[in-house]
Amino acid sequence: MLLYENALWLLLAALILDGIVGDPDWLWRRLPHPVVWIGKVISALDQALNRKDSSPQTRRVTGIVTLLILLVGSIALGFLVQEFATAIPFGEFLIVVIAAVLIAQKSLCEHVAAVRIGLLNNGLAGGQQAVAMIVGRDPNSLDEAGVSRAAIESCAENFSDGIVAPVFWFAVLGLPGLIAYKAVNTADSMIGHKNEMYTDFGWASARFDDLINLPASRLSGMFLALAAPLAGGSVRKSFSAMVRDAKQHRSPNAGWPEAAMAGALDLALAGPRTYPGYTVDDPYMNANGRRDATANDISRGLKVLVGAYGIEAALVLLLAVLFLI
Repeated sequence: MLLYENALWLLLAALILDGIVGDPDWLWRRLPHPVVWIGKVISALDQALNRKDSSPQTRRVTGIVTLLILLVGSIALGFLVQEFATAIPFGEFLIVVIAAVLIAQKSLCEHVAAVRIGLLNNGLAGGQQAVAMIVGRDPNSLDEAGVSRAAIESCAENFSDGIVAPVFWFAVLGLPGLIAYKAVNTADSMIGHKNEMYTDFGWASARFDDLINLPASRLSGMFLALAAPLAGGSVRKSFSAMVRDAKQHRSPNAGWPEAAMAGALDLALAGPRTYPGYTVDDPYMNANGRRDATANDISRGLKVLVGAYGIEAALVLLLAVLFLI
């Protein structure tokens, strides 16, 4: 049986492997993570093509060229590795390992749980230190409720672009789709900023990242809403919050999982936030929910997250079985 005919079964195996093993520190202390290599390529393209003396129009063109180089290179790499795997014994295991490395289920849980542990063991300072590892906002501007909400928001948003989106693009296009997605998403995080240096150069990467995350953001919101009862929440209230509030978010995608999580936990998420050098005055997702989030709410959010993992894996299994019929 050809590799692509087994894609969903390999994807299911990758989800299980990542859920058990995650990203072991002992390994990535010795070897650079594949995303690190992607980042090095993006940095090299940034230095070579994003010149300070270029006009905004030139920067936008070179940004488009950067995106095209990343897409062509990542798709070609994924195709070559996938073809190589079909030609060697146990090559499908190689695909499973690569896919597991590029999906972040266990590591997301660990990073979010670290914020809860920091709050419980070391108070506000411990929570601020831990949350600074997963959000871009100014941690010193956050009280305990702000730290807790930031961790829960990151939990929801990263479920979409760190897990559901990679899974979706692997299911649709195999390893080339997965690697291409990670390249674009990494580019958005590195050069997709709205500042003097990247507003034009990073425009193409940011807009394309928005586009390829559209399906996953809606799916992730649905998975989180369905898992709401695991934290004592209501599926109906979670769906209602998502449908009502998602489009109020400044991102065309982040609002869907964040609003679903807000409804699931009956919290008000997003809202005004302070980043280094500036503040955003966004509306709240599920504005009538509680704003005094605590470490216990982080635990509840993790229960919803793990439940959403299970729902996603069950859907992959169902589709794999249906393709056998």
